Amino acid sequence: MLSVPELKAMIREIPDWPKPGVSFKDITTLLRDGEAWKFTVDRMADLCRPYRPEIVVAPEARGFIVGAALSYALGTGCVPVRKKGKLPWETIRGEYELEYGSDVLEVHKDALKPGTRVLVVDDVLATGGTIAASLDLIRQLGGQVVAAAFLIELTYLPGRQKLLNYEVVSLIQY
Repeated sequence: MLSVPELKAMIREIPDWPKPGVSFKDITTLLRDGEAWKFTVDRMADLCRPYRPEIVVAPEARGFIVGAALSYALGTGCVPVRKKGKLPWETIRGEYELEYGSDVLEVHKDALKPGTRVLVVDDVLATGGTIAASLDLIRQLGGQVVAAAFLIELTYLPGRQKLLNYEVVSLIQY
């Protein structure tokens, strides 16, 4: 049986990527290990199950990986939040800032029914820009955010400050 510290040790850190000063957390080293990935998803599901989500909303790109696996483990549907121009139907959009730039996220206008209990999931909570934009999209659609869940939380960055009105869970902290 694995432990969370063992999972953390499996994550490769890449200094100064994608720009100087950023210490990128590469989860591909964890994903390639079947036992570790199953343990990760199972532990995250244990953290999230008490919130009783009806659907998982996950921003691209690594959020898709974590969100889809977690929605499967929880028995919910999964809604992708995509970058501008990637969805084929009518969308709503929200702008966001990253620690190394800015972008636009979109979701289909019919992705959620008002009142749906939503778990928003991403791989990393850093500055909180991606999740803040995702939360805005969920609010626009009338979804009820029950929690935000992350594989990794960078506690030395202010991401959690943007989520003060939400339950936040993370499996691994740096």
